[in-house]
Amino acid sequence: MPLEPARLTLAADGTPFSPGYGDVYHSAAGAHAQANHVFLAGNCLPDRWAHRAQFVIVETGFGLGLNFLATWLAWRDDPLRCQVLHFVSLEKHPLAAADLARTHAAWPELALLADELCRHWPALEEGAHELEFDAGRVRLTLHLGDAVTTLPTLDSRADAFYLDGFSPAKNPELWSPALCQSLARLAQPGATLATWSVAGSVRRALAAAGFAVAKRPGFAGKRQMLVGRFGAADLAEQR
Repeated sequence: MPLEPARLTLAADGTPFSPGYGDVYHSAAGAHAQANHVFLAGNCLPDRWAHRAQFVIVETGFGLGLNFLATWLAWRDDPLRCQVLHFVSLEKHPLAAADLARTHAAWPELALLADELCRHWPALEEGAHELEFDAGRVRLTLHLGDAVTTLPTLDSRADAFYLDGFSPAKNPELWSPALCQSLARLAQPGATLATWSVAGSVRRALAAAGFAVAKRPGFAGKRQMLVGRFGAADLAEQR
């Protein structure tokens, strides 16, 4: 069924903003740098996918597609990359293709990949959309619809999680104990996670679901971020 697309506006400093959630899509300090610091480095990537046959990432909010593009670029640039990168992402209110392209113009270093993503952008209809890039070695499974109802139905086995919904205060459903339990169901032993949110409710929900979590230095002006590992007693081994 057709979905309600996101209504994209720009904050006063030019940062993409969602009026529906009253929150920005990324830090004003640098979107690509934020993706690299929080989500890739927070999951010890690209090191953890080295020499693997497949590496699976599950993301809770596709948004502008920035984390996917940053991960795809890091994979392309890594001579030790996994054979297949499978990126599974969920989005309740996807952007129209024209809005997606407009936001991507701010990241010229991602232009080639962003253009390819936009050319393959699916119709905004509920359900799973399978997109393939780099001769099928990069797979994007885009689930359009409510993550709360979609996550419990997935059969992916995740090596890493990108928790990137709007803030817990603005979008609490994407950070709930039930959703964290759904993440745990998908987690491979030792699966990692990273997010910019260090809210106490998020830490408690993840811990209750079996993730050991710890704070790490955040990006730019944000003092802290959160990393985690499934089934670990602590995070001494995650550096």
